[in-house]
Amino acid sequence: MNFETFSRFIPYLIPVIILQLVLLVVALLDLVRRERTRGPKIVWLVVIIAVNLLGPIIYLLFGREEE
Repeated sequence: MNFETFSRFIPYLIPVIILQLVLLVVALLDLVRRERTRGPKIVWLVVIIAVNLLGPIIYLLFGREEE
């Protein structure tokens, strides 16, 4: 893939990258601030960081315990 081909996809990638970063920051801040989670915090940290776009969503939906 040359630069011209790649440059056509940049406008589509920027919103996805911004969404990924926002979800990552929100999930990590929530994980740090929350006293209890459903499962070990280290496992949720790995899920949030390693599973790209879906990891933070999975944590925010299933990992948090109600206080």
